[in-house]
Amino acid sequence: MEPFMSDDFLLRSEPARKLYHDYAAGMPIFDYHCHVPPRQIAENARFENLTQVWLRGDHYKWRAMRACGVPETHITGDAPDREKFRAWAHTVPKTLGNPLYHWTHLELRRAFGVDELLSPASADRIYDRCSELLAQDDYRARGLLERFNLSAVCSTDDPADDLGFHDAMAEDASLGIKVLPAFRPDKAHALEHPGHYAAWIRDLEEASGGPIGGYAALIAALNARHDYFHARGCRLSDHGLTFVPGEAGAAVECDAIFRNVMAGNSASRGEIQKFRGAVLTELGRMDADSGWAMQLHLGAMRGVNGRTLAALGPDTGYDAIGDWPQAEGLAALLDRLDADDRLPKTILYALNPRDNEVLASMIGAFQGGSVAAKMQFGSGWWFNDQKDGMERQLTALASMGLLSTFVGMTTDSRSFLSYPRHEYFRRILCDLVGGWMERGEIPDDLDLAGGMVKDISFRNASTWFGVDLARPRGERARGDDAGGARL
Repeated sequence: MEPFMSDDFLLRSEPARKLYHDYAAGMPIFDYHCHVPPRQIAENARFENLTQVWLRGDHYKWRAMRACGVPETHITGDAPDREKFRAWAHTVPKTLGNPLYHWTHLELRRAFGVDELLSPASADRIYDRCSELLAQDDYRARGLLERFNLSAVCSTDDPADDLGFHDAMAEDASLGIKVLPAFRPDKAHALEHPGHYAAWIRDLEEASGGPIGGYAALIAALNARHDYFHARGCRLSDHGLTFVPGEAGAAVECDAIFRNVMAGNSASRGEIQKFRGAVLTELGRMDADSGWAMQLHLGAMRGVNGRTLAALGPDTGYDAIGDWPQAEGLAALLDRLDADDRLPKTILYALNPRDNEVLASMIGAFQGGSVAAKMQFGSGWWFNDQKDGMERQLTALASMGLLSTFVGMTTDSRSFLSYPRHEYFRRILCDLVGGWMERGEIPDDLDLAGGMVKDISFRNASTWFGVDLARPRGERARGDDAGGARL
């Protein structure tokens, strides 16, 4: 029987073990999509205890705690930090079979060297040990990132953000990790709540330096902010969408919709979709013109519990997988952009796993041109960033596209301790490829398969996004020039 979380954790064959230990394990991390707060990196924040760095803002853990009957006071409420951690330690043994059990112990081991299983009996001992370490300077925000061999991080930023913390980090020679913004313009077409939308437009007016009285002015302001982000190293956008609308409204129609909403009136569902389709088209063209990559995260139902949404706000763990049809509207958007050769490099993420093959096949219809792997099927996301979800995404991509050109994993996390998810992904990847090798489905050539593993782990992303990265420090894996698909 294999012991829990040994050096060969999740690696079920000898080829898998060799691929992971000799090729994947030492590769740096380029986390091109996350929600780590730039302010905390810029200010090199110090965390007083394990609750502050590990539980605060982590809705994955919050959902599990609620399922165990933990009161909200000990989740998002005002209970003391130690009591919140004890509540989490009470929950952890009940998460067997959930990726949280794996992540919890990987993070404790990799960040703090704690091999002990977390349980009510060990809670105070682990809490005190980790809190002692967090008091040290090399366990502040930057030190935590550096522990994981991180090369670069892309945060998630609203077009109205001034990016002041990014400016400060760009000028800070002591920061050994590149921290770049990513453009998240979801609020530009969020017409569902006219009052909120008007308030955001005022923020955008202030950021862009001019009035926004109509649709054309909105697009001009977004373009100006796009240029502003580009000057600060941004090379990718990100869009969180339930689904892509099939139709884009004409400019004159969108102008009337915009003015009506800004006057405090509600738009119809059809008007919202036409407006969203038009704005997404313009944003995609901006990305193409600037050489950016566009990310589309599809299928999340957010804040489905109205009572808790009103009490706690968004991003608190009350979201679910949606079941909207994705193919038709997505194809229409990509085709509009491709029609005048302004389709940017694009990553499509499926939250509903039933859409894996839909997106894996969709990217093949829009490949081509001078950019290798221009269209990407993104890594298992949110409810799918666990073993089964990752294997299904990898298998769908390999079956319908080219796994070798995949840009790999992201954390999509707000936590400074989440980077072992890259290790988790790499172990699953190596187990999958190693299994093919063991069964004779691919050649018994470690350098060939290992080169692909290294490409997926880091090298593909480091070139595909067009981000200027210095040679990553600490690359320990062998076979740097062996095999694999170079983009």
